[in-house]
Amino acid sequence: MRQNPVGLALLYATALCLFAIGTFGWFGSERDPLAGVFLMPLGLPWNQLLDNVPSPLLPWIGMGAPLLNLLLIWLICRRRLAL
Repeated sequence: MRQNPVGLALLYATALCLFAIGTFGWFGSERDPLAGVFLMPLGLPWNQLLDNVPSPLLPWIGMGAPLLNLLLIWLICRRRLAL
């Protein structure tokens, strides 16, 4: 059975789009301070390690944390297929 993290990638893309729409007010929507709430669970546990990061970098690292999870899952699935 072949497994790949396509579902997680789709969730990440959707959460990233919702973040951009809520943050920048695209498509006539109001700016929302909670626009990144859907990125938080996708980026766990790496979001919990951001205590000493400077404030201007927090949104960028928060957006990239789910990418780290996606990369790790992809590598694990790829390694399983090779076995």
